[in-house]
Amino acid sequence: MVDPLPEGIQKYFDICQDKLGLVPNVLKAYAFDIDKLNSFTGMYNDLLLGDSGLSKLEREMIAVAVSAENRCWYCLVAHGAAVRELSGDPALGEAIVMNYRAADLDARQREMLDFAVKLTVAPSTIEESDRQNLRDAGFSDRDIFDIGAVAAFFNMTNRVASATDMQPNPEYHSASR
Repeated sequence: MVDPLPEGIQKYFDICQDKLGLVPNVLKAYAFDIDKLNSFTGMYNDLLLGDSGLSKLEREMIAVAVSAENRCWYCLVAHGAAVRELSGDPALGEAIVMNYRAADLDARQREMLDFAVKLTVAPSTIEESDRQNLRDAGFSDRDIFDIGAVAAFFNMTNRVASATDMQPNPEYHSASR
């Protein structure tokens, strides 16, 4: 981590500490290079917090289903906690971590996660019928783009987390249980 952090980054870390009670370790991991940290946070904030036809919960569900396929320890713990918090259902977060197919999902959510997981494990097999299944479940073409973008982002971050032995903050383990 750059020491000292630039003023704007320190302010961002302070906001995280105030709002979340912690500075996520993923941010600390990227803080060795402020340009990379800014790129990461910009994309993360756009994909997970920006304007979308997908709810915040749905985007977090994609993060967890993709991370489960990739067995990303960091993202399973951190985003599993987010699913528990946003859904108010500790069992949902755990089920998606272990096997989203066992989770109590509606047909729309199941189609969304099926697509995200297929994009993760076999992207070259995505066909128009897969996109049509999403449309039939009520997703717009913009939503399909967002599902793909969130899945792709977490495939990338899962690999960075694995490559760098990124560890989840201990606070995530007990959050929203």
